[in-house]
Amino acid sequence: MSGHNKWSTIKHKKGRADAKRGKIFTKIIREITVAAREGGGDPDGNPRLRAAVAAAKAANMPSDNIKRAIDRGTGELDGVAYEEISFEGYGPGGVAVMLELLTDNRNRTTPEIRHLFSKNGGNLGENGCVSWLFSRKGLILVPRSEEIDEDEIMESALDAGAEDLDTDDQDYFRIYTSADELHAVKDKLEAGGVIVEAAQIEMEPSSTTRLEGKSAQQMIRLMEAFEDHDDVQNVWANFDIDDEILAGA
Repeated sequence: MSGHNKWSTIKHKKGRADAKRGKIFTKIIREITVAAREGGGDPDGNPRLRAAVAAAKAANMPSDNIKRAIDRGTGELDGVAYEEISFEGYGPGGVAVMLELLTDNRNRTTPEIRHLFSKNGGNLGENGCVSWLFSRKGLILVPRSEEIDEDEIMESALDAGAEDLDTDDQDYFRIYTSADELHAVKDKLEAGGVIVEAAQIEMEPSSTTRLEGKSAQQMIRLMEAFEDHDDVQNVWANFDIDDEILAGA
């Protein structure tokens, strides 16, 4: 299992704690606004908005906040114009890193991202330098419980159209789908009584880079720095770090 997959689950667990303090509201509101701007304000006809609204509800965001964000996106309310930008670069040990951002000031954000790379043993690269290593996949997280049998969840996932099931994590079953089928698979699972905690698009690496010791710690600090940056919506990397080190992140 790649380090990227492990980080996705760790990030989700941390996100639940952050949500209690309202730390992730800003990023979710930006995503809702841009999703509504690009695809309209109806979640049923806008998969990106639907996913963002689901994330907002999972973070216990008030409905009024969600509606205002949608209205800003559709132009019914005035709001900040966010630009979607992406960055690629290298972390410690040559790890490939991809970022997706929403910013209202590219001239401010670019040097900040470059600084975070260099401060933590990496460097910002040209777009296209590492993206060829990644492919878009859907990831569904289903909480483990004594009532859920591994064979049954495997059968349910495959029947719903999933591509694979990862059972290594102690807290979640990780179900992988094609990017286009993510929400269809999620809907089928939920219709069958499966509790889905999260459904999101991931960038899966075709290969990983093993890190240990100082390089592993630097890589974790770099990922956390990106996650803490208000403009960064998503960050992916192809590192492979031992579970024990990641668990202490």
